[in-house]
Amino acid sequence: MTTRSKIEEILALTRRHGILRPRDLVAVDAPRSYLQRMVARGVLERTARGLYRLAGHEAAEHHSTAEACKRVPHGVVCLLSALRFHDLTTQAPFEVWMAIDVKARAPVAGYPPLRIVRMSGEARSAGIEEHRVEGVAVRVYSTAKTVADCFKYRNKIGLDVAVEALRDYRRARGSMNDLWRFARTCRVANVMRPYLEATA
Repeated sequence: MTTRSKIEEILALTRRHGILRPRDLVAVDAPRSYLQRMVARGVLERTARGLYRLAGHEAAEHHSTAEACKRVPHGVVCLLSALRFHDLTTQAPFEVWMAIDVKARAPVAGYPPLRIVRMSGEARSAGIEEHRVEGVAVRVYSTAKTVADCFKYRNKIGLDVAVEALRDYRRARGSMNDLWRFARTCRVANVMRPYLEATA
């Protein structure tokens, strides 16, 4: 196969995936050296260590979230980043907040910067939704699970952020049944009750 047709295969793969990692080249049986050549020619651009996209591609609103999910495919977007993803806050966190299993290996430092939260059991596995951003599978906690998590991790993010998220959730007419279910899963039902009554 010619170099040109191999490059075309890599371009098609990049369009399909949105963000490309060197290991993705296995699918088209291409050596990693092609990535450097394509960057040098201005066809691809390197957005972070081990992450590439089409040159001149306009980044989506949640581009850094997609990059984080590409870096940590077993992680789940949580807390401040999940609030931002669901438009439940005006804050734009500098780091991408991601939940990983308590026994999982921590990801190496890189871009975008990550804030890792370790969770286990049902508190980690419940309420995960999958969205697509720039062709990347983005796993993020649902709005109800995120609000419950905010109360569980109120010492990390601030009680004011948790209460604001609860108010916004109620304003958006989120399901109270879902909220109570995740409040019990996260063991914060008693903590949340007075705030729920105050925002009723």
